[in-house]
Amino acid sequence: MTALRTPRSAGSREKLLCAAAEELAATGGLEVAAVARRAAVSTGLPYRYFGTRSGLLIAVLDDFYQRLGEAAALRVYASTTWAEREQQRIHDWVAFLYSEPLAPVVLGRPVGDAEVAAANAQQLHALIELGAHNIAHAQHTGELPTDRDPELLAAATLGGTNLLVSTALTRNPRPPAKDLVDQLWAFVSGAVGLTTPPSS
Repeated sequence: MTALRTPRSAGSREKLLCAAAEELAATGGLEVAAVARRAAVSTGLPYRYFGTRSGLLIAVLDDFYQRLGEAAALRVYASTTWAEREQQRIHDWVAFLYSEPLAPVVLGRPVGDAEVAAANAQQLHALIELGAHNIAHAQHTGELPTDRDPELLAAATLGGTNLLVSTALTRNPRPPAKDLVDQLWAFVSGAVGLTTPPSS
């Protein structure tokens, strides 16, 4: 039975999550003692809320993906066409990742053990399922050709998007966000068959 979360305990948990995210973004790693120091709490408190270092890392990832969902992945856009909606989604996706300190770590090298990697893979699979449903709906309404597998397309476009943004985040200076959005839209629209890719 899960204990009820009081406002005070919820505040402590959020404080720890914030400290853990800051530590991960700043150092590329996460040690529980460092998180506790950053949050100005006892070393044992993170274990009380998250159980293990892996549990804390998974909670940080879950929070990252939840915010990505709110910013772009799960948003419902009012535009009438699939193309307009997805262009806006790509814009918001890039805007979130460009402003998110954790993005280079989450999109870059794996962090944590096999348990953390499995949790991250589960989050990516959920995004792929969401994208597949989105593409399949557009195929059903006639906005996209039906000769391509929605799930494979969703996996390809998500993987390509994250890798492209990850690469951009390592550059100094970073490419302008608008340029990145334009290139991503050219990639995604071509992949789903909305536009004809240039002939080789």
